[in-house]
Parts: sequence; C-alpha cells; structure tokens
Amino acid sequence: MHLPNTRTLCAHTQGDLLYYSFPALDRIPFVRHGFSTRLGGVSGGVFSSMNLSFTRGDDPTDVMENFRRICGAMGVDPERVVISAQTHTTNVYNATVADCGRGVTRERGYTDVDGLITDRPGVVLCTQYADCVPLFFADPVRRVVATSHAGWRGTAAGIGAETVARMVSDYGCRPEDIVAGIGPSIGKCCFEVDTPVYDAFCKVPVFDEGCFTADGGDKYHVDLWEVNRRYLVEAGVKPENITVTDLCTRCYPDVLWSHRATGGVRGSLAAFIAIAEE
Repeated sequence: MHLPNTRTLCAHTQGDLLYYSFPALDRIPFVRHGFSTRLGGVSGGVFSSMNLSFTRGDDPTDVMENFRRICGAMGVDPERVVISAQTHTTNVYNATVADCGRGVTRERGYTDVDGLITDRPGVVLCTQYADCVPLFFADPVRRVVATSHAGWRGTAAGIGAETVARMVSDYGCRPEDIVAGIGPSIGKCCFEVDTPVYDAFCKVPVFDEGCFTADGGDKYHVDLWEVNRRYLVEAGVKPENITVTDLCTRCYPDVLWSHRATGGVRGSLAAFIAIAEE
C-alpha cells in the first residue's frame, strides 16, 4: 500500500502497524503521543483493521487487542487509557489516576467530554476521530498534556482556545510555553459545506476569507485546520509552537478512517498523549 507523503508528521511503523507523531512533541522528553491509522490491527470486515472504538459494533475483544497493539507501539499502558465521551461540546475534563481505564476496561461514567487534560504521569488521554480535527497540547514547563476533539462545531466554538484556557487556569500553564499539534483530519480540499454551516462560521471571530473558498451554488470549502490554528494563536500559543498537519483523512481513506469516505460505515482513529512515568 502506498503511504501518504507528509512534511509535518513523523511516521512510525511496527510490522503492519502505522501511527504518526509530531516532531515538536517528540522532542519533549516526558511526552508520549501518537495518532493512529487504520493499519496494524486485528479487526475484520468494515472495521479492518485498526479500529479503536468500542461503540461502533466491532468485536470488543478485537478492539481491546487493537488498543494493546497501538499503546504498546507508543510505549503507554492500554489499561491506563482514559477515553473522552464526545458530543461536539467544548467541555474539557481534568483526568487523574482515578480515571484510568474509563472507556476501555470500564464504563466511562461521564458524558459530554470532548477534551482531556492531565498533569499525572501514566494517565493516557485518548480522543477519537474519523474526519474531525485532533488537537494535541503539551507544556514542557509545567509538565501538562491535553488532547481535544474539534469537529466543525467544536472548531467554531473554539475548543482549542478553551483547552488552552483550562491549562492556564487549572494547572498554571503559560500559553507561550504550550506546544500544540493539529492532527490528520478532513482538509479544506474535502470539507465542503452548505450555507447553514458557512453562516455558523461567519459568526466566529477568527474566521475570514482566508479560511474558506466559495464554490458557488451555496457551497463552500472551509479550512478547519486554519480556524483551529487561529484560535490557538489568539489564545496566546506562539505560531512557531503550532504544527499543522498536511494529511487529509478523506484523501487517504485506505490509511485513515474517514466518515465521509465510508458513508459512516467505519472504525475510528485515536489521538493519544501521556506523561511518561518516571
């Protein structure tokens, strides 16, 4: 299989398994992170092969084995994963050791959580995707990490800025210290929307003509990556500390799960980030 070329991410392989990381986050010694692909798992049928969702109808035994494989490749413990409960909100949850296993080895026990933050070593934060935008955060000074799920609603509502604000208010981070990554997701090339969605973005303070193209016929292509990047800059993150992906999930459906490409019959990708245990 031909793998996509990328100038912004680092590809990691272990047998058939492939995941991506951000070089800027790789350079922070205590950070363990990665973004899965659909390669290297054991799921079958429409979920073939690396599906990381327990809620789409896949065999849970296969999904658990997928978590073991991807977490093993990244050097984190699958039983210490904490999974979000995504409903396109801007709600961010502070995860602790007591939350380990939520969504994997036990019920989540919470709802409406699209972002996760922790300063606890060994707690593995996980958000899930199939076209929406994964956001990664790490503060090398305060030793805090976060990941947030930015669908178009979360993007428009500024979940990235909200995550930064929570890192500041709850953990004493300074925005200028935060290193951020905007991960593989549907790009402007493929994110075509109609007038109601475009009108919703027109209410976003950071949105202007640099964030979309008008196609005529009440159709627009919106750049979710750029809107998220602008929100992070507005929140105080230095532009040079933000890495923006160059991989569109819709363009590479054989490698990355895409809701649009599969018509919703699919598995899920996942973003992972953790502080390494000493």
